[in-house]
Amino acid sequence: MTTTLPTFAATGLAPALLAELTAQGIAAPFPIQSATLPDSLAGRDVLGRGRTGSGKTLAFGLPLLHRTAGHRARPGRPLALVLVPTRELAQQVTTALAPYARALGLRCATVVGGLSLQRQADALRTGAELVVATPGRLHDLINRGDARLDQVAVTVLDEADQMADMGFLPQVTKLLEQVAPNGQRMLFSATLDGGVDRLVRRFLTSPVTHSVDPGTATVTAMTHHLLHVDAADKPAALTRIAAREGRTILFMGTKHRADRLARQLLSKGVRAAALHGGKSQPQRTRILEQFRTGQVTALVATDVAARGIHVDGLDLVVNVDPPAEAKDYLHRGGRTARAGESGTVVTLVLPEQRRDVSRLMATAGIRPQATEVRSVGDEALVRVTGAREPSGVPVTIVVPTPSVATAGRGTRRSGGRGAGAGRVDESRFAGEGRPAAGGRAPQGGRGGDGGATPHRASGRPRRARRPRTA
Repeated sequence: MTTTLPTFAATGLAPALLAELTAQGIAAPFPIQSATLPDSLAGRDVLGRGRTGSGKTLAFGLPLLHRTAGHRARPGRPLALVLVPTRELAQQVTTALAPYARALGLRCATVVGGLSLQRQADALRTGAELVVATPGRLHDLINRGDARLDQVAVTVLDEADQMADMGFLPQVTKLLEQVAPNGQRMLFSATLDGGVDRLVRRFLTSPVTHSVDPGTATVTAMTHHLLHVDAADKPAALTRIAAREGRTILFMGTKHRADRLARQLLSKGVRAAALHGGKSQPQRTRILEQFRTGQVTALVATDVAARGIHVDGLDLVVNVDPPAEAKDYLHRGGRTARAGESGTVVTLVLPEQRRDVSRLMATAGIRPQATEVRSVGDEALVRVTGAREPSGVPVTIVVPTPSVATAGRGTRRSGGRGAGAGRVDESRFAGEGRPAAGGRAPQGGRGGDGGATPHRASGRPRRARRPRTA
């Protein structure tokens, strides 16, 4: 049994990292950090299993930076690599780790689809000790000769189960074959099913396994509600929920429904915006920033937002369209109750959806509170969600495009802890990377990852896991 430590000071982290943790207001490690840091700092391969929002970013980021400190990367040859499945998660990881990297004098580069390939190539050529990347775009840069991985001594796979779901394992395998053979590998994931286990067996050497909050991704600070509502009452009930005080994420099954709901909410006076894979990466970045700052209070999203987004103080997630799979439900809900905070997950259920949603909850290991609600004057709706009447005065949300120089760099200082239905449209994962040759083409999407060919959505329900892009 490995030792767990109650304080960061007891880990032996570099003084500059300890000072930055204090500056960020982080006093004590989360369980996943306390459990894994002794082994990861010692250079051992680590297999970390923890729910979304459990603090995995610092669990792998602090030892990665500590072990890289004092070394300088040659142009195009990074020393540490973090592979993630989506653009948003890549930018969140970079944002979370940037202040700690600066404290050690280390340089970071973010490599994702949807942004300028040439600018990312230039960033690598100027030298970066740490690269946070999605598989497809990194693969493209290597093929162009802009990057080599033979000097990578510490490699991290974050959200490995999501990469498996999205069909990235062939690309991930090729990338892992190129890193330094005797380097350290850390794999963090909420679940360890499917192809993740094959990666572990092939690329991790005698890994130390740490499981925190195993099984489901639930936490005691998160409450789950099913609101049974008739189709005639659902639009008005949804508008009242979206008009509540504070920020809310509302999950939809397709990008078209997300766009339509956002327009409807704006017409009712709710400061809403849609987020999905059909938006350009600069647009997505700006919308998320508006949501973080409160300019947007209702974020209407497809599952592109189910992973890799951390917003302080987000206490309500609404499944407008129930998700198709239990794993999707857990990751949607994981946008709230993060970093020790509390939160509520609400799923709106029409009469014909009750049986499927009950099965979904059973699979997810969730025991929700079920309530019958109506749209107007319903005390239960107010009690569970804080619903209120919208102003009725139409509003406009302007989404300017960030400057190319700053979009997606992900190096701004974060004020947070940084740790941290049915149908799939999905343009939802557009542009993060291509599945390897021979994989099924992703639905929808803008391509965008260094030349990926766009594919039209089939419109069919998702019946099994398939490669996607993000």
